Amino acid sequence: MEKFLIFAVVAYVFGSLPCGVWLGKVTKNIDIREHGSKNSGATNAYRILGPKYGIMVLILDALKGYLPLYLASSFGVDGIYIILLGLVAILGHTFSFFLQFKGGKGVATSLGVFLFLMPKVVGILVLIFILVVGVSKYISLGSVVCAGLLPVLAYFFPVRDAATRMPLVIISLVVGVFVIYKHKANIQRLTEGKENKFNLK
Repeated sequence: MEKFLIFAVVAYVFGSLPCGVWLGKVTKNIDIREHGSKNSGATNAYRILGPKYGIMVLILDALKGYLPLYLASSFGVDGIYIILLGLVAILGHTFSFFLQFKGGKGVATSLGVFLFLMPKVVGILVLIFILVVGVSKYISLGSVVCAGLLPVLAYFFPVRDAATRMPLVIISLVVGVFVIYKHKANIQRLTEGKENKFNLK
């Protein structure tokens, strides 16, 4: 339990790092939360800062979820505890103490978490995401579809030995519902035909 508590702090701090906001201020002296969708995540960074920095934010945000679990696993944390650490990292991204407990929608950090816990599922979801976005041009739709499929695939596909299946399925359901909830404004815009389409620059 002591190791879990230590790594819970590590996971939250890692998750809280506002990579998109910091990168925007360092590279272009702007706060990306004041532009575009007002979000601090990779999609808005892509639109406001450009493809290079958008992809950089995506990778960094994913690492915020992957690295704390990798480090904790290296020190023997496993089972339900490694899964809970993933949830802590996602909550850190969404409720960052660097941003007055505000943040992104948790998609990229969830990607990193589940890349560690069930890499085969993430591979399938990435393909589905690319297909949905490629056809619809809506990043938000791809994110919502993948969030909905996450617990289903977690139930049927192999998971890492360090994780326990049913708790992972439950956490996947919680994360999936949470990500969909964070996209409620996007869902409303989708139903109204007002959502911004994604275009490669």
